[in-house]
Amino acid sequence: MLTFGFVAQALFAARFIVQWVKSEIGRKSVVPVAFWYFSAAGGLMMLVYAIWRKDPVFIVGQSTGLVVYLRNLHLIHREKRVALAAAKDQAGDD
Repeated sequence: MLTFGFVAQALFAARFIVQWVKSEIGRKSVVPVAFWYFSAAGGLMMLVYAIWRKDPVFIVGQSTGLVVYLRNLHLIHREKRVALAAAKDQAGDD
């Protein structure tokens, strides 16, 4: 379980590296979709680890963060579906 905890922390930390590199490439602050996937995966694994450790402070912290990460992924995917539907509608109007 200790290895699981370290892998979870590594996934969680990877999101900052992804965000930093993407921002440096674009020369502006950017939050790529991969940031939210790493956040959700690392956050979920950290939550499992916190539950295993029976640490209520850690459990509450990871639980609330996980809600934010999953909500952002939902909004991103919803926006893509709406854009795709609009593009299909526009292509059908020609």
